[in-house]
Amino acid sequence: MLELSIEEARRIAVRAQLLDAPPRADRPADLMAVVRHLTVVQAEPTSAVAPSADLVLWSRLGPSYDPADLRDAVEEQRLVEHQGFYRPVEDMTLFRAEMAAWPGSGRLRDWEVARAAWVEANDACRREVLERLRADGPLPTGELPDTCEVSWKSSGWNDNRNLRMLLQQMVGRGEIALVGRRGRDLLWDLADRVYPGGPWPDEEEARRRRDEMRLRSLGIARASLPEPPDEPYDAGGAGEPAVVDGVRGQWRVDPSLLDGTFRGRAALLSPLDRLVKDRKRLVELFGFDYQLEMYKPAAKRRWGYYALPVLYGDRLVGKLDATADRAEGELRVDAVHEDKPFDDATHDAVLAEILDLARWLGLEPVLPAGWRP
Repeated sequence: MLELSIEEARRIAVRAQLLDAPPRADRPADLMAVVRHLTVVQAEPTSAVAPSADLVLWSRLGPSYDPADLRDAVEEQRLVEHQGFYRPVEDMTLFRAEMAAWPGSGRLRDWEVARAAWVEANDACRREVLERLRADGPLPTGELPDTCEVSWKSSGWNDNRNLRMLLQQMVGRGEIALVGRRGRDLLWDLADRVYPGGPWPDEEEARRRRDEMRLRSLGIARASLPEPPDEPYDAGGAGEPAVVDGVRGQWRVDPSLLDGTFRGRAALLSPLDRLVKDRKRLVELFGFDYQLEMYKPAAKRRWGYYALPVLYGDRLVGKLDATADRAEGELRVDAVHEDKPFDDATHDAVLAEILDLARWLGLEPVLPAGWRP
């Protein structure tokens, strides 16, 4: 059983996410290499500062990152969007056995049975979609037939969104794939035209390999966690068991990250960055109180609509409340919320990152008192 200090645990997590190299030195230089290492980059389009995927890649690649490179990688199908995340297309082989067993393996849960019955009830529409894509794909959602005979029922905002939900099930079945966007509309094609061909690993082997890749990107994670609606945050059986001083329970650690010199830096992170997305780990290892507040009423926000977590070294030290006002050509920084007052070194490093962010966005920084260069 490995025994780690909480500082060692944090540094493993930061190094695993490629956030330990000093500014402008030793950063990764290739978009695909970064995404392959991170395994996934969330494809969330909110652009209060910049879309999340662009912020994640900028924070690793620095000013050399061009958002057009991400669009090109998706259009060329080197990256695909699956379950809300950009993934290297070759990694889709690790989902194919699971797709072939849709809606699930072994004894099905009630919701899996209900989902399969709903798709079967709308089989005519499913076949029409496949025929249209076979003949004319890729096509946007708006050009696909919506002839579902049985409506999708839910207590949420997907109620009666029949075609949208059918397409989602067809992705789960491995029949179609999301291949990009045309404006705000999603673009679809047959999965066999997008994903690598077989043979692919069976479900058990694919799950083992996904666990290993996930732990490599997280560095340290719980062995098991409740299943999230998108990408898991646990390590399964990957890595080595470990305990962290002062934190209850057992962890799994990527042993390749146990040796090496830590070289911390400042970084401004997307609210959906994988370093901070597991809110429980965020509290346990970093002692960092954070929530994405864009869905809260303005009066109830503590840090701002789309506040960016601020990393310095192996600590998360604050939140940046900023807005990219492209009409005015400004990056407006309304506040830098310091969890504890910054010392001079932290202040200067964070200020340099803010100015780098403004330059990368092509905007003039508008800073609060005390933060002007």
